[in-house]
Amino acid sequence: MPKITDTRILILATDGFEQSELETPLHDLREKGATVHVATPGGAAITGWDKANWGNKVEADKDLKDVRAEDYDGLVLPGGQINPDILRTKPEAVQLVKDFVDQGRIVAAICHGPWMLVEADVVKGREMTSYPSIKTDLKNAGADWVDREIAIDNGIITSRNPGDLPAFVGKIVEEVEEGKHSRRAA
Repeated sequence: MPKITDTRILILATDGFEQSELETPLHDLREKGATVHVATPGGAAITGWDKANWGNKVEADKDLKDVRAEDYDGLVLPGGQINPDILRTKPEAVQLVKDFVDQGRIVAAICHGPWMLVEADVVKGREMTSYPSIKTDLKNAGADWVDREIAIDNGIITSRNPGDLPAFVGKIVEEVEEGKHSRRAA
């Protein structure tokens, strides 16, 4: 079982990510000792969305095309309406999510982030939660949707909104320290 200080976590995002849903896991996981990289399409800095306005820029560590699931212990998918809606149109982003799931690595998605799990076709039969506006999308894709701050299904973590961030980050640490999870492929 790895310690969080020995793990590598990837955050996948693009412009329009919900500010707190990227910055809080980035800061908190680094503070706990994990190596955390932010990957973006093109490797450029991205701008968040903070409540009703554009927010802060976050520098990318990696270009999406240069990252591989096998180099990381976990994947974080922040929400915001814009971010996952753009990412799910990028085949390389969708494939990366599938690779994390297929390899038994931890995947954590919050708010609208579970749209990426829908697009990757990995939600069928799994207990999940999300921002309420995408509940029907998850259910239509076969998820067992619940209204809780955390839904966990064999190392796939989902949360509803920024208010769930403390529990979300805590569960990421717990699951990453458990190591890989044996699960059915996407």
